[in-house]
Amino acid sequence: MKKIHVTTLGCSKNTVDSEVLMGQLIKNSYLVIDQPEEADVLILNTCGFIQDAKEESIQAIFEALKLKEADPAKKVFVAGCLSQRYRSEIEKEIPEVDAIFGTEEFEEILNALGRHAAMDNIYNQRKISTPRHYAYLKISEGCNHKCSFCAIPAIRGKHRSRSIAGLVEEAGKLAQHGAKELILISQDTSYYGRDLSGKSQIIDLLEQLQKIDGFEWIRLLYWYPTNFPREVLELMSAGGKILPYLDMPVQHISDRVLRMMRRGDTRASLLKLFAKIRSQVPDIVLRTTLILGHPGETDADFKELLQFVKEIKFDRNRILNHLRQQ
Repeated sequence: MKKIHVTTLGCSKNTVDSEVLMGQLIKNSYLVIDQPEEADVLILNTCGFIQDAKEESIQAIFEALKLKEADPAKKVFVAGCLSQRYRSEIEKEIPEVDAIFGTEEFEEILNALGRHAAMDNIYNQRKISTPRHYAYLKISEGCNHKCSFCAIPAIRGKHRSRSIAGLVEEAGKLAQHGAKELILISQDTSYYGRDLSGKSQIIDLLEQLQKIDGFEWIRLLYWYPTNFPREVLELMSAGGKILPYLDMPVQHISDRVLRMMRRGDTRASLLKLFAKIRSQVPDIVLRTTLILGHPGETDADFKELLQFVKEIKFDRNRILNHLRQQ
């Protein structure tokens, strides 16, 4: 039986992709192992989004090739975002790699291993790699926004929502596996369902997920502020399973920078949104992502952003301030 080791680099979405791949490997009679030194094939699921992640992925490739150098019978496969974005560069600069695959090319990987099996219900056959008490549910793939700084649409393609029925079925299996916290992930959770029906379906999905026995908490990640469905706040404040936790990357607050970023938001719209969030769910935990040093950002823009962070009091900032006062 051929032994396979899968290395996951990057974000939670890559974790789900690796779990799907490992599930398909096991289904097709491969042995997935934790020790890369003992593997016949090393598969690296890479990240190519930000510079640190790219460097980590490249370093991991070279570490795998060192193992291959010591055991020439090993194969090294590179998959995921880095190879989706830089396939020709990897082929040219690292010819020692045996095969290169993009994102979600699970069937192509199986073909390269010698299995030509049809793949179905791939998300229901995941090999869960997270600690047993929580699991990720990837509700969609890709993004339709055209932010000037972001490579996700080029890497992952346009937004593609998964069906509510399929997600509920998969979530039920995760609960049976023992997960107490379900974490919903996507590139843009705010957009979920719009490509299927022309309107957001996130509330319909959440109402169905809350009915599943076993979950105590449901955490929602990666909201885009422009299309944020405010009905979610009602679910958070209703005392059910939806945690009062909001991860909403705003990137900046200066109108100048937001225009350069092609975000579709303004300072006024963001301040109005956060005021609504705080008033409707006072105990909410707020998390965001910001970009400093975007081309064209001035000192005045930076100071405006700094003041915004102080005013909104994102929870990491509040915790750090509390610690500094001790």
